[in-house]
Amino acid sequence: MKLAFYGKSIGSESISYFQQLLTLLENSGFETLIYEPFYKTIVQKVKFSKGFGIFNHASEIADCDFLFSIGGDGTLLDSVTMVRDSNIPIIGINMGRLGFLSSIPKEEIDGAINNIINGNYSIEQRTLLSLTTQNNHFGELNFALNDIVIYKKNPFSLIKIKTFLNDVYLNTYWADGLIIATPTGSSAYSLSCGGPIITPQSENFILTPIASHNLTVRPIVIPDTDEIRIVVEGRDKDCFVSLDSRIENIMESVELKIKKAPFKVTLLRMNDKDYFGTLRDKLKWGLDNRN
Repeated sequence: MKLAFYGKSIGSESISYFQQLLTLLENSGFETLIYEPFYKTIVQKVKFSKGFGIFNHASEIADCDFLFSIGGDGTLLDSVTMVRDSNIPIIGINMGRLGFLSSIPKEEIDGAINNIINGNYSIEQRTLLSLTTQNNHFGELNFALNDIVIYKKNPFSLIKIKTFLNDVYLNTYWADGLIIATPTGSSAYSLSCGGPIITPQSENFILTPIASHNLTVRPIVIPDTDEIRIVVEGRDKDCFVSLDSRIENIMESVELKIKKAPFKVTLLRMNDKDYFGTLRDKLKWGLDNRN
């Protein structure tokens, strides 16, 4: 079995957990590849007892069985740019704080690896968003697992976001910005701006305004078969657009077309974990002394 490791860096308090993970996998006979920029941050801190490979691009891990995302949720979102449409399952090892997507705590590495070896896990397919612009601003990485966000550049003025669904006019948002979230992203930025939580397998997207200047405007849930078309207007001539953690400066004349991506991302989940348990544990959803 062939595995890939993707990460950014590891804090000194978590190095021993990564060493534990690496040793377990090496002793189990797995072939491993490590993302080169990540390797350079840990090479002086971790002992490698067996040979391993280095990778820098998605094409170099196309034959891997799993990709381990080592870090927090931001790292896992970045790891999606490595697996892309390969359908390689991502295993999130949480070395960060919240760990909503990176669902395996570093303290539970032993049990998780045993479960993976024995096939005691489940696979979840997650929908992504894709963005099309005239100038192809995000290149081949024009997809997002959590959300696509349009945001004002000037902190002292709002922007006007004219929005259409399947070429039918929906609304013009006078706001600081607009979030288009997937079911996965419904528990992230959209939630903090008042959007609803929708379960991962829901076939919907959410449009959530950021600090709307119209109090009657609220988040709206739409089918994920809809195509969203956006034109931004305002005093400034440009705005920011982000796909998860990737950000581009886009001129107001650019038309944004957003729809469901033609592929999904695969996440690995332990059988003793479930989405609602994660909501209660990580987000304290429904927290009440009576429960």
